[in-house]
Amino acid sequence: MSYKETLLMPQTEFPMRGNLPKREPEMQQHWEDTNIYEKVQKRTEGRPLFILHDGPPYANGDLHMGHALNKILKDMIVRYKSMSGYHSPYVPGWDTHGLPIEVALTKNKKVDRKSMSVAEFRELCKEYALEQIDRQRVQFKQLGVRGDWDNPYITLDKDYEAAQIEVFGEMAKKGYIYKGLKPVYWSPSSESALAEAEIEYQDKRSPSIYVAFNVVDGKGVLNGDEKIVIWTTTPWTIPANLAIALNPELEYAVVSVNGDKLVVAADMVEQLAQVFEWESYEVTNKYLGKELERVVAKHPFYDRESLVILGDHVTTESGTGCVHTAPGHGEEDFWVGKQYGLDVLCPVDEKGHFTSEAPGFEGVFYDTANKQITEKLEEVGALLKLNFITHSYPHDWRTKKPTIFRATSQWFASIKDFRENLLDEIKAVKWVPEWGETRLHNMVKDREDWCISRQRVWGVPIPVFFGENGEPIITDETITHVSKLFREHGSNVWFEWDAKDLLPEGFTHPSSPNGKFTKETDIMDVWFDSGSSHQGVLVERPELHRPADMYLEGSDQYRGWFNSSLSTSVAVTGKAPYKSILSHGFALDGNGRKMSKSLGNVVVPNKVMKQLGADILRLWVASVDYQSDVRISDDILKQVAEVYRKVRNTFRFLLGNLHDFDPAKHAVKVEDLQEVDRYMYIRLQELSKKVQNAYDTYEFSVIYHAVHNFCTIDLSSFYLDFAKDILYIEAAEDERRRSIQTVYYEILTTLSKLLSPILSHLTDEVWAFIPGVEEESVQLTDMPKPQSVSGQEELKVKWDHFIEVRDDVLKALEEARNEKVIGKSLEAAVTIVPKDEKTKEVLQSIEHLHQYLIVSSAEIVTDSNDTKEYDWVHVKVEKHDGEKCQRCWVSSYTVGQLESHPDLCDRCADIVEKHY
Repeated sequence: MSYKETLLMPQTEFPMRGNLPKREPEMQQHWEDTNIYEKVQKRTEGRPLFILHDGPPYANGDLHMGHALNKILKDMIVRYKSMSGYHSPYVPGWDTHGLPIEVALTKNKKVDRKSMSVAEFRELCKEYALEQIDRQRVQFKQLGVRGDWDNPYITLDKDYEAAQIEVFGEMAKKGYIYKGLKPVYWSPSSESALAEAEIEYQDKRSPSIYVAFNVVDGKGVLNGDEKIVIWTTTPWTIPANLAIALNPELEYAVVSVNGDKLVVAADMVEQLAQVFEWESYEVTNKYLGKELERVVAKHPFYDRESLVILGDHVTTESGTGCVHTAPGHGEEDFWVGKQYGLDVLCPVDEKGHFTSEAPGFEGVFYDTANKQITEKLEEVGALLKLNFITHSYPHDWRTKKPTIFRATSQWFASIKDFRENLLDEIKAVKWVPEWGETRLHNMVKDREDWCISRQRVWGVPIPVFFGENGEPIITDETITHVSKLFREHGSNVWFEWDAKDLLPEGFTHPSSPNGKFTKETDIMDVWFDSGSSHQGVLVERPELHRPADMYLEGSDQYRGWFNSSLSTSVAVTGKAPYKSILSHGFALDGNGRKMSKSLGNVVVPNKVMKQLGADILRLWVASVDYQSDVRISDDILKQVAEVYRKVRNTFRFLLGNLHDFDPAKHAVKVEDLQEVDRYMYIRLQELSKKVQNAYDTYEFSVIYHAVHNFCTIDLSSFYLDFAKDILYIEAAEDERRRSIQTVYYEILTTLSKLLSPILSHLTDEVWAFIPGVEEESVQLTDMPKPQSVSGQEELKVKWDHFIEVRDDVLKALEEARNEKVIGKSLEAAVTIVPKDEKTKEVLQSIEHLHQYLIVSSAEIVTDSNDTKEYDWVHVKVEKHDGEKCQRCWVSSYTVGQLESHPDLCDRCADIVEKHY
């Protein structure tokens, strides 16, 4: 007889190698074929709702690592909620309007816009956006993200656009929408106004100039021969100068130097003396700013006055304390100028070129004009100093080109009219991390107006008509009618039909006695598009509700989607559209650098999935502190892949040792489990509780480390290791063997469920091999409810201490191995001397002690020579001088006692005799 045939070795068809790039797509196809999303929804129907509302990614280009981080986080949360008592439908969405698609068509696709109508160009934009959606949808599904992919929300959909019009109309009805002339961020590269959310700051090198304005009327305070000195880093705005602002409470000095009398802030005289390199100077007079109000200076090179005005925005932090004021090119300049009745002069067109309102510079690009204007100032003797500085400057976040402030007639949402309501709602939201509340609060508290109009064509039109006298017309009747038209035909109808055809039949208005109307040609800011999703999705989709339980996006969305959604929702409903906000950081390379093609450090999700698999990416997401910026590299992914392999191998070992286990027949009641198995069952319940608490608080890295430690320390280093001597060696029905198998089964099913939201492919693969489970997928199960065990505290104290003592013995064995006393640990006989009563009691109460230590014999004594001291015990390790059993490999004095089985110990001989 071959004794090997009498061993109950692990058997499983579950593959050791994951081969994820091949197996995952097959599994995803299976999910699609079996409609797993619908099955999950049907199973959880009637439960309390948990709605995670998807912030729409932009429909352009392949997915980057930020997309993967974001969607996987969402998927883990939705999957967990669906397994923990909630009904959690997930409707993915896409943002489809805006400049990048226009640029992609005209530059990349070489579309000639001039050869077609606006409606035709918009149709091409739509086709392109839908192509991008199809492409991105495939890639999101490859990440294992589960959702209603066949019915996403898309901002270009007719119903969505119609809902957006209703949001606009409701805001207009409440008086929050108005058209006005004021400076806004303007992108010459995009030829459009921008909202604050579309601005990013980059370093820019700019000229720094000090300019003297001659006083022509001192109003009886100044003599009239002084020069007021201003400082600016935008010489191109000098042609638009209409005033000089002083702080009413600051003291201003008249400095006599080199034959000139210069007016600057008194506190800055010494500093400016160094800037201008004055060898000697004298302060001849001092005045408070308010005493100089309405003094008149002359523009340096135009025959135009520059009025001295007062403003609290003037400080001595930089410059001269005298601020060059051009109401057409600055928000503070605009507001302070308004108080003094100044014109809003803006001599720069939509492309950034000077108009005829800037004589001498007409047609010149504003940035190019910096040098020409500086030379003009020098020519007329007004330039006191020229330097260059590098400073943070606003740029268009799409084109990455500098922006300017430019006064134009735009549509605005008046945030200030409901700002207090916004701030109250921010307080009512749960923020993860908590600093998100402060961040959004600070963004909203000083916000005046939101510029919502854009001078583009690919977007939702602003649904406003104009009467013959130019008066804007926005009524319930027009809004309802346009919304209905969009729901039926889509927004392209706005560009295809004349104004009269877009109005309700028989519509009249006092502003148009002849019945002639025109329509607005501007479109809405894309943030208004996505910011209306609480109406277009949460309200319009019957399976969802407003407010959503959670919005989850990158930290850049405090200025973007979080902000615009809050503004439109509070404006329309008085309430925030979300109960909680969770934000994550950006994906950086392994050195913490931003990913860029030029650096060659871009990690592409698609490439990772083809090389390692989606589950490795998902596990990486779970491993990082995602609330801060996160790092990813080949080395980091290799480490994550090692953890994956550990988990997979653990699953495989458990499955292999359950090949003859039927839970319906063989499972042992918890109270009847062997003591060590009850202890491991308790450890499993603790893990289950810890993991589910971490899911509840969105601390996924806690799960990653807890599960890894459980697999590595509790299982591999202890439970799976010593149990081999029972599982392989004892007879199939041995009570100790069935006890272990029962707990193995619990570990296997519990770990599969706990890890399902993260390792969605692996756990589904494992589930198919688990004996006795009824559900076709682990996704159709609930999270395990942690159980308590009678007497568990005493049991835990006992076995926790044993594990500490065992560590001492393992150290002793390792040292003996290094000293060549033994080879494998089963060659050892250990003698243990406890150092205290507690340790002695624990060791003496444990049966089969040698098995748990994986040695051939273990003796507890009160004293012994030649022992080494450790934390809890003294240990002596010797080579066991019995014979090695050829079946269990334990050294025993009983080997050779049975003539029929001379190579076996009495334990193995007895098993073979009875069962084989």
